[in-house]
Amino acid sequence: MPAALCRTLHERSLDMTGHNHSVVWIDHHEARIFHFTADEVDSLTVRPNDPHVHVHHKANAIGNGHAPEDKAFLSAVVDAIGGSKAILIAGPGVAKTALVKYIARHAPTMMAHIAGVETVDHPADGVLLAHARSYFKAADLMSAQK
Repeated sequence: MPAALCRTLHERSLDMTGHNHSVVWIDHHEARIFHFTADEVDSLTVRPNDPHVHVHHKANAIGNGHAPEDKAFLSAVVDAIGGSKAILIAGPGVAKTALVKYIARHAPTMMAHIAGVETVDHPADGVLLAHARSYFKAADLMSAQK
């Protein structure tokens, strides 16, 4: 992702961080980020410069059959998350785990704000947002009882 686009995403995410909750749905082709409150939502989509195709594992071949980590893509996703105070990361495959590992290595202070990581197939935006609101409502109620 070009540096200028990364800066634009970062500046936009700073504007959105008035919303304390965020949900990130990620696979290797895109990341959909929603910053939201109970009544409002701002969203953006981040795509890698060179989305890779499905990698097939062959018998007796070296390697694990997984595409390599796209650090520029993950960096742009982290910039888009911005300063959110509570983050839910979701997705269908290993990209969500790659994002968490990237955050741990390159933005470790963000780790404290990750509320959960869930396997979710390919939901419509409204379904994902409803799930995230329900998730955080339950999490907020549980943390209030501590």
